[in-house]
Amino acid sequence: MGRTSKDKRDIFYRLAKEQGWRARSAFKLLQADETFCLLEGLTRAVDLCAAPGSWSQVLAKRIYEPLEPSDRQNVKIIAVDLQGMAPIEGVTQLRADISKESTAETIIEFFAGEKAQIVVSDGAPDSTGMHEFDCYVQSELILSALSIATYVLETGGSFVAKIYRADKISRVYTQLKRFFKDVCVFKPSASRNSSIEAFVVARQFCLPEGYKPCNLTSEWHDHPKSSWVARLNADPPIVHVPFVAYNGDLDSDRTYDLDENYVYKEAVQQPLTAAYQEVLKKTGEVNLKYKSIKVVHDQELYMDWCKVAPEDAISKQEGFQIAETKNKAS
Repeated sequence: MGRTSKDKRDIFYRLAKEQGWRARSAFKLLQADETFCLLEGLTRAVDLCAAPGSWSQVLAKRIYEPLEPSDRQNVKIIAVDLQGMAPIEGVTQLRADISKESTAETIIEFFAGEKAQIVVSDGAPDSTGMHEFDCYVQSELILSALSIATYVLETGGSFVAKIYRADKISRVYTQLKRFFKDVCVFKPSASRNSSIEAFVVARQFCLPEGYKPCNLTSEWHDHPKSSWVARLNADPPIVHVPFVAYNGDLDSDRTYDLDENYVYKEAVQQPLTAAYQEVLKKTGEVNLKYKSIKVVHDQELYMDWCKVAPEDAISKQEGFQIAETKNKAS
């Protein structure tokens, strides 16, 4: 298979390289903005699970770059991810875990007393091929992103996040309807029809009266008898939300011929510190029959693990740690 085959099979992958986007996913946010006018007039934005940075690029292109240099200092865009990514002008990077309250506190400090006008998240777990499990993990990721939003989003703000349309997804919709007056599911043309991927677009944020921001996943599991959770557990609701599809000229499932002016281009930006790169490197050095590889993305978990097996800790890198455990052959 030649290196141009993907350019032929995936028009948005080809256009991303030609237009300077780091990933084809940039078009998904661009199409959402075109449909819902999400970014018009904004100056404060949060991009969660940001690496490699295509959505941060869109935020910078729509919010930061159109302004005069003297006005750009009023724009605050923060990109949050455990992985590192190459710099983007107008975007501040934070390497942190979105499931932690400390991350929300750092974002609030970044905005210096103000709050974000929009929170976006294109994060997704590494696919295991187990459909129900992947959908569950994706739902938990959305709830983590929504938890951050309840801390940092101003009244009237918007929230956009990737979602997998699957069975029992009403739990996520119910939580979104709890905080936003307008919730819908959006399917951009840059997302393949064969994919269960879609995006929730939630607008007009408003905290319920008396609600204190918290980790929504913990609230659900740790306080099952609270009035809100008890109602859902007693009679799990089926929530129907509007579905909006982007009407565009290009089809992500169609193959487009390469014209006579076509010139192959390399990807704009490769991942800098993706966890799977470290795993690939380690698996090339270790015989998995006799040894195992442990990847830890959390400083506290890493320190706890080192207390248990300090002799097995072999390295520590900024942002995440890699450790190897030695097992004897059975």
